[in-house]
Amino acid sequence: MHVLNTGAAFSFLADAGAWSRYLLVAIALAASIWLLAVLRKPMPLVESLGYGLVLGGAAGNGVDRARHGHVVDFLDFHWQGWHWPAFNIADIGIVGGVALLVCAAFKAPAVQTR
Repeated sequence: MHVLNTGAAFSFLADAGAWSRYLLVAIALAASIWLLAVLRKPMPLVESLGYGLVLGGAAGNGVDRARHGHVVDFLDFHWQGWHWPAFNIADIGIVGGVALLVCAAFKAPAVQTR
């Protein structure tokens, strides 16, 4: 499968025009800068891995969008009549990173206040 995705997740804003490219590049850049700042602080390994995966995915999709105006989605799965929209490796990094962060949030020790 080879899909040129000019939009965001699930092709959101795909038909919005050229302005959406710049908006999505700006969001990816802002997210990457914020994630770099977060990663400078000490944190558990699982959290830093999660943030790093999200950073890699956001930066990868952002660079593709800035250079080409789209990202290439090439993984497309069908199973027993069920179909998931096409995606790419950067998307896997984002979803995997968020999953790690959610798991880390549930595993975090309770904060005690006085």
